[in-house]
Amino acid sequence: MKYTRIYADKEGVSHFEDVAVKLALVDFAPPAPPVFLSPFSQASQFVFGTLPADWFGVWHPTPKRQFSFFLSGEVEVQAGDGELRRFGAGSVFLMEDTIGKGHVTRVLGGSEVLVVILQLPD
Repeated sequence: MKYTRIYADKEGVSHFEDVAVKLALVDFAPPAPPVFLSPFSQASQFVFGTLPADWFGVWHPTPKRQFSFFLSGEVEVQAGDGELRRFGAGSVFLMEDTIGKGHVTRVLGGSEVLVVILQLPD
């Protein structure tokens, strides 16, 4: 499994990074057959949200370290170094650019985006 991470360097400029998650076969819910899982990680809270069609978020850092799980719609995110990436349904995005000018987010395609945001402990 892979997800995309955005982070800020020492100068506060944000960059993307692709992260591979190792999965191991785990007997998670017997008597159901084993499934492939990553190691567990701590989370502090989560929220469901929608971004309206054509929503545009000017330069902003993420308020906390958090994952976004996109359920529907599509967004385009621009990092501080100028790189653009798109995230649609099924995408997982870890935001860690809590310092600097952050990133820009734009909703694409003329329809709202449904997202689950899972915030991580400080």
